Amino acid sequence: MASTRTPAKRPSRIGAAGRDTRARRDANVSSVSSTRQAAATVPGLDRGDAGKVIEELQTRLVGFIDLSLTLKHIHWNVVGPSFIGVHQMLDPQVAGVLLMVDAVAERIATLGGSPNGLPGNLVATRAWDDYDLGRADVQSHLAALDLVYGGVIASARELVDTLEDLDLVTQDLVIGQIAQLEQYQWFVRAHLEDAAGGLLHRGETTELGAAAKATRTRGRAANGNGNRH
Repeated sequence: MASTRTPAKRPSRIGAAGRDTRARRDANVSSVSSTRQAAATVPGLDRGDAGKVIEELQTRLVGFIDLSLTLKHIHWNVVGPSFIGVHQMLDPQVAGVLLMVDAVAERIATLGGSPNGLPGNLVATRAWDDYDLGRADVQSHLAALDLVYGGVIASARELVDTLEDLDLVTQDLVIGQIAQLEQYQWFVRAHLEDAAGGLLHRGETTELGAAAKATRTRGRAANGNGNRH
């Protein structure tokens, strides 16, 4: 017989003897913790420019954290005949992106900012939705991942232009990260290219659309019905 016991109510964070705990926390937060920019930044960099760079880097930080989680999600959910190769290919990419997370966060702190990598901030500030695929075959996941990498790389290249007149040191950091990301995308695309260099999901702009087209195209090729173009 199924239990009908009512679950015990979780105790309140503010007990009967301390109902003002939250109020005291809110009153004291400014003296304990701050997200404001430090009074000084690195030598030779205008504080206002540093603030602009910090803001741009915070967006990159959120993007890299999201990318690392997406890569791990694919690592867990990819299936099919080429599973093990893709499964093992993705972990070094996760590790590489996590190094980028750390580098960006430490650059923010170096410039006098307060890097925020908390889950709530990621969801609240990102301008994109969660990755669309769950368990899916290799071609589907890699076609969708190619679009993910394309978006991350394109936004990073835009940031390079933005940083040209703000901070060349940060620009150099971003350029190095772009080179690494482009190599990761190459690894992904190598699974999706035909001998002529065309992509199985060419022309698609959504993750689900790219996944579906890559699977259909690969299926036609396997049955001898592929089109050369």
